[in-house]
Formats: sequence, C-alpha cells, structure tokens
Amino acid sequence: MPMNAHDIETMIKQGIPDAVVSIRDLAGDGDHYAAEVVSESFRGKSRVQQHQMVYQALQGNMGGALHALALQTSAPKP
Repeated sequence: MPMNAHDIETMIKQGIPDAVVSIRDLAGDGDHYAAEVVSESFRGKSRVQQHQMVYQALQGNMGGALHALALQTSAPKP
C-alpha cells in the first residue's frame, strides 16, 4: 500500500525535528514523490549523509511502501 504525502512528512519531521519539509506527488499515483528537506542538522554534512538521515527517518519504508522519492536536502541559508 502506497504512503501518502502527510505520512512521509510526519516521519521525516519525527526523525529530524527541526526539518522544514515540502512533499509533492510527482505522478498522482501515491508512489512517486519529490521531497525538499531543509534542516540545520544537515550543516557540514555531505549530500549523501543528509540523504541517509532522511532515509533513516523513513524507517525502512524507502523502496517498499514508498516506491520513489526524489530528494533535495540542504541546510538553511544564513
């Protein structure tokens, strides 16, 4: 069963409490999303490390209930 955008946003915010999260359903099918995640906790981390933090927050749902997620991460601009 696909995940909805609200559930994805909630999981990311639970795992990264200061995150500002924006989710878009790319195909209208509940399986393909784009997420923009901005968090101070990303500062000084590589893009790979940032993405790993988001995947960890998704608690193993990536590739299962959540089929595809185009992910853009960053620290807040100063």
